Amino acid sequence: MHIPPHDNQNRPIVDIDNPLVPLNYFNILRLNAGQVFESCVPGYETCVVPATGTVSVSVAGQDFAGIGNRVADVWDGEPEGVYVPSGQPARITCTSDKAEVFVAGARFDQVLAPFAVRAADLDVVQYGSDDTKTHRKIKHILGQKQHGQVGRLLVSELFTVGAGGWSGFPSHKHDTDRPPEETRHDETYNFRFRPAHGSGLQMLQRAEGAVGDAYHVVNGSTILIDKGYHPCAVLPGYEMYYFTILGGLSQRSLIQSFQPSHADQLHTIPGIMDMVAKFR
Repeated sequence: MHIPPHDNQNRPIVDIDNPLVPLNYFNILRLNAGQVFESCVPGYETCVVPATGTVSVSVAGQDFAGIGNRVADVWDGEPEGVYVPSGQPARITCTSDKAEVFVAGARFDQVLAPFAVRAADLDVVQYGSDDTKTHRKIKHILGQKQHGQVGRLLVSELFTVGAGGWSGFPSHKHDTDRPPEETRHDETYNFRFRPAHGSGLQMLQRAEGAVGDAYHVVNGSTILIDKGYHPCAVLPGYEMYYFTILGGLSQRSLIQSFQPSHADQLHTIPGIMDMVAKFR
């Protein structure tokens, strides 16, 4: 499902118990200097990540100041964030001239401890190649390094490296809970392009051998993925970014099932198995 960019007025784009991706939550906050937003998501653990701007986050008696350092766009520096335990109120205050803030969530009942993720805490992996048109970099905000501190939520930023190319290929899915072969993880993306008038394509093939759907994604598009194989591509001459939320049904570690007709491509893309391992 494609949700076109719009002014959501600080209301959830993907609310709790969404009929398509019930394991996910997603909000975008747009705040001005000194403005405060009170976030509380019952039954969902969340992560507060400034796309641009700087915020302070107060949660469970702890204050995390100076979160976020990007000014121009998501390419302007490294991401940072704050983990907010399930159902806990969080006070988010804009401490820069303005801020655009992602709030990513996954369904989880247990209440853990809050913590900040600074630039030094990121888990970064780069894989693919220009020759295979799959060159990209992933910055895990809540990734393998935070595994023991988080319940079901994975949060990452994905960047194409260079101009044009594919991401999420070889095609894979994670819609059926049958570990150790595959796990059920609902997924939500928010796309950005550089230059901003660029665009791309999100494919969604719900079954092997069947004709799928394709969505034209632009700067600010949100994609909900509940089922099926889902590679995406960016037009030649443009760079693509997407903020990624994964929420697991029975475990946090993601096990992807690669599309049988394209599985041989796993052996043609440099470093792809390292990428797969970082989601576990």
